[in-house]
Amino acid sequence: MSSLCSTAPDILRLDCARETEKIVRSLRDIVFRQLRRKGAVIGVSGGIDSSVVAFLCARALGRDRVLALFTPEADSSPDSLRLGRAVAEALNVASVSEDISAILRAARCYERRDEAVRLVSPEYSDGYKFKMVLPGLLEPNQYSIFSLVVRAPDGGTKTVRLTAEAYLGIVSATNFKQRTRKMIEYYHADRLQYAVAGTPNRLEYDQGFFVKHGDGSADFKPIAHLYKSQVYELAAYLGVPEEIQRRPPTTDTYSLEQSQEEFYFTLPLEKMDLCLYGINTGVSAADLAPAVGMREAQVERVYRMIEAKRKVAKYLHASPVLVQQIDKV
Repeated sequence: MSSLCSTAPDILRLDCARETEKIVRSLRDIVFRQLRRKGAVIGVSGGIDSSVVAFLCARALGRDRVLALFTPEADSSPDSLRLGRAVAEALNVASVSEDISAILRAARCYERRDEAVRLVSPEYSDGYKFKMVLPGLLEPNQYSIFSLVVRAPDGGTKTVRLTAEAYLGIVSATNFKQRTRKMIEYYHADRLQYAVAGTPNRLEYDQGFFVKHGDGSADFKPIAHLYKSQVYELAAYLGVPEEIQRRPPTTDTYSLEQSQEEFYFTLPLEKMDLCLYGINTGVSAADLAPAVGMREAQVERVYRMIEAKRKVAKYLHASPVLVQQIDKV
């Protein structure tokens, strides 16, 4: 095991030139031959994953066959749109910005969400902001139960435990955002005869960190086989703007800024990568612990969390279920 300890920072290191060439060849085959589309639409959020996908698609398909789509809404960070535009400018690709706030208001997304928030924070109203967080799960007395962090207009902050009803109400309402974005992506894809690119990395894909028929929907997913740390490597190789490479991964869903670690993974992403790699390759918790700077019991806890999230992800990945299989024509 000492070999894994000594090479832990390098265990997932990519040959970026070789990986890029492999993905580029695959994308040309997928888009032009298998899907018979003329190009690709990418929802560019200003984050590392969508930026890398945009750079890969431009390299594979040609800059004139890529559309970068920005879909800000009322809770979006201004940085998301600014950095998304920086990607489109760096690549010199066509781009479209469509604010989806009006669609979300018409669907009562914000209203439904606020009603759910007030189930545990009755004073919540205009001027308040919130986010949902999970506790760190490395200690045995911590349980995977979401809490709501609410900030009042005067800056006062409180944290309350979410009930199942409030949690499900908030999630189901905010899922409108991802599904609306996907609707806009497919509008432009249909208009241009393009395919829609998905942007999940391996950690998100494996652990179900996506919305079914929202950001989980796509015609192809170029980086779903890459660990998050590998996506960062590829970003540096491809020349993604440095500010995006330095930007911490966020959900950009709630009105208070929130990291993916707070909301879903509970661990720094580099540790999650190594734990996912460990469980994928059959490394025991005892052997992996020194490599990630954790105790054996903590790694075992993370392994259990990974398996639990995989069970949830099965529904998210599942295709529509037929009562009877239909023979192909």
